[in-house]
Amino acid sequence: MDISAIRKDYTIKSLDISDVNLDPIAQFKSWFDEAINAEVLEVNAMTVSTIGLDGIPNARILLLKGIDSGFVFFTNYQSEKGKELEKHNSASLTFFWPELERQVRVRGFVEKVSEKESDTYFFSRPIGSQIGAWVSPQSQIITSRDDLSSKQVDVEKEFEAKQMARPPHWGGYRLMASTIEFWQGRPSRLHDRIKYKLHEGEWVIDRLAP
Repeated sequence: MDISAIRKDYTIKSLDISDVNLDPIAQFKSWFDEAINAEVLEVNAMTVSTIGLDGIPNARILLLKGIDSGFVFFTNYQSEKGKELEKHNSASLTFFWPELERQVRVRGFVEKVSEKESDTYFFSRPIGSQIGAWVSPQSQIITSRDDLSSKQVDVEKEFEAKQMARPPHWGGYRLMASTIEFWQGRPSRLHDRIKYKLHEGEWVIDRLAP
C-alpha cells in the first residue's frame, strides 16, 4: 500500500470564531458532549505528552477522568510519566474524534490533585483495577508476566484480611491549561483552527491558518 496516497477530505462541520464560547473549558465540554452523543469510540482517550528525563518528548494514551478548572487524569506517580512530571510539570493533551473530524490540543502545567480526590476516584474503580494499582511497578523492567500474576495473588490475599487502601504512589493530576486549540477538519485541507491563549488571567481567542 502507498501510504502517501491515504487521505480523507473533511466535510462534516465548520468552526467560526464568532460561534465559540468565550471560556475554552465550556467550549471543550460542549464538544465533548457532542462526541459522546456521536458515540465516539473511547471518547475520553487522549494523548498525554510530557518532557522526557532525557529532554525528548514522550507520549502515551491515557483516559480523561474529569473536567473542572482543568483536565484530570490518574496514574502511578512512580511511572515514567510520573517521574517526568516531577521534573518538568508542563505537559500537553491531544484529543482526536474522527467521527466528528475534530481535534483538541491542550497545553499547560500539571499539579497533583488532593488526596481526597485521588481516594474518591480510586475507590470508584473496579476491585480488579484497585488491585492492579498495587501489583504493577509501572514502567519498570520485569522478567515475565508471571511476576505480575504472582504478585496479584499475594495482593489479593493481603486485602482479604484487611480493608483495601489506595497505594501512596498512585493518584491524580490536573492539567491547568495555558492554551487550548480547537481543530475542525474542512475540505481541501483548509481546516478551521481556533486557539485560546491565557494572557494576564484572560483568554485571548484567535483564528489560526491551517
